[in-house]
Order: sequence, then C-alpha cells, then structure tokens
Amino acid sequence: MPQDRLSCMPTLIVIPTYNERETIVDLAAAITAMNEEFIVLVVDDNSPDGTGTLIHALGQQNPRVRLLSRASKQGLGSAYIAGFRFALRNGFSQVVTMDADFSHDPAVLEPLVKAGLGWGNVVIGSRYVEGGHSTHWSWFRRQLS
Repeated sequence: MPQDRLSCMPTLIVIPTYNERETIVDLAAAITAMNEEFIVLVVDDNSPDGTGTLIHALGQQNPRVRLLSRASKQGLGSAYIAGFRFALRNGFSQVVTMDADFSHDPAVLEPLVKAGLGWGNVVIGSRYVEGGHSTHWSWFRRQLS
C-alpha cells in the first residue's frame, strides 16, 4: 500500500467535551497541524466553562475544526453516536475517537489511521499493550479504565 494513501483520505476525529476549556484548543490545534486530512469534530454538551464558545471561535479561523453543540449534558456514549452520525452524513469513511484531556496522545493518530488503512475496518489503540502507557494514574483509575 502506498505511504501517501493517508494524505488523500479525510479522517474525522470525534472528541466529546464537557468542561474541557483548558485542553481542547491545544488538542484541536495539534491534530490539525499534524495532517491536513484530519478534521476535528468537537461534540460539546453545553459546557458551562465555555468550551463550545472556544471551539466555535477556533472553527472560524480553521475550517478543519468543527463544533457540534448539544443543548445539555447527554453523556459520552450519545456524543460518540452523534459524531458517527455526523461522519456518515458528511461522507467520512474513517473516524477516530479520542478524549479531550490529552489522555490519548495525538502523536499516535497517524500510525493508528495508517494501520486501519492496511488492515481492516476497525483499529483499536490501547494503553495496555506493549508500548502503551498511562501517566500519573492511581490504581483505582487504571482499574476503572
């Protein structure tokens, strides 16, 4: 498979948010700077800290950052479903989900997407495989994850 195949296939990065003002702008900027085919969709549940407002403003400057605003806190699972529906409506054939707090390293996006192009329909990244890690997590947080 040609190495440049990634550059011709837009990938939607779905990031659910609720009160992620401290990290979301830096995360969206890091992702869009990484690859011109990465489109960030922030699904915000009406964050009282202004997360949605920040992303709306960023989207005015960078058309590869988009905001899906929801009227109330509806939960993580339904945020992902909303993101997948957005992807289907808008013709994306590749979708990646990640957290807004940098607990998922954006540096692994390109290898993850490339792996999906070469192997199949679903690729799962895990902090529990060789080379994976989680930093500064308590025993309870690791068990919960």
